[in-house]
Amino acid sequence: MSEQQFVHLIVTRQDGPDGKPYKEEFKIPYRKNMNLISALMEIQRNPVNSKGEKVSPVQWESNCLEEVCGACSMVINGKPRQACTALIDKLEQPIRVEPMKTFPVVRDLVVDRSRMFNALKRVKAWIPIDGTYDLGPGPRIAENERQWRYELSKCMTCGVCLEACPNVNTKSDFIGPFVVGQVQLFNSHPTGAMNKEERLEALLGEGGLQECGNSQNCVRACPKGIPLTTAIAKSNRDATKHMFKKWLSF
Repeated sequence: MSEQQFVHLIVTRQDGPDGKPYKEEFKIPYRKNMNLISALMEIQRNPVNSKGEKVSPVQWESNCLEEVCGACSMVINGKPRQACTALIDKLEQPIRVEPMKTFPVVRDLVVDRSRMFNALKRVKAWIPIDGTYDLGPGPRIAENERQWRYELSKCMTCGVCLEACPNVNTKSDFIGPFVVGQVQLFNSHPTGAMNKEERLEALLGEGGLQECGNSQNCVRACPKGIPLTTAIAKSNRDATKHMFKKWLSF
């Protein structure tokens, strides 16, 4: 077979959380309409590297394969994105695949995104209700507000915005762009607004809004096109009003 009939991948691997990363090359048969997940599945079926050595299968995460769950986030040719929508025909070869560096590596391309879920807990990213009984019809929401909330609700906690953000690093405690969008989502709901001040206080705490450098990488990298910079601007305004309100109450 000619070289064009193969897919050449260079995968950054790591055998465990405390292991050292290393690169391993694979050449797999090309098939039309492959995505990166298909390529990784081919390696899983026949885990032999480009030297002909039998190796352990590459570990990764995936679920929906429709760019909805966010599980298959990784760095592909230097860009954080979803592997399920990374089409082989549109990627420059050799295809370099790495885990996201913002999160601790569990193994190979699998990372621990606990910091994202802890951030959601910190800002109380939920609508509190008292009991499970019938509360009747919910409050009516204006169409423009509904559309705004719908855009924010697309977040799939994939971690791409954190990987792309230069302010999320070992020297910063920045909570991340995604969580600011979720604060806007829940604060703009009539019931969620009951905890609005608590969420704003969380954003004003350590690693909050003051750590954002407005690089706008997050909105460019977001696979769902969520208006994160608009959410950050709105949250800055809300937080400023909240601080003035506190100051005037003294």
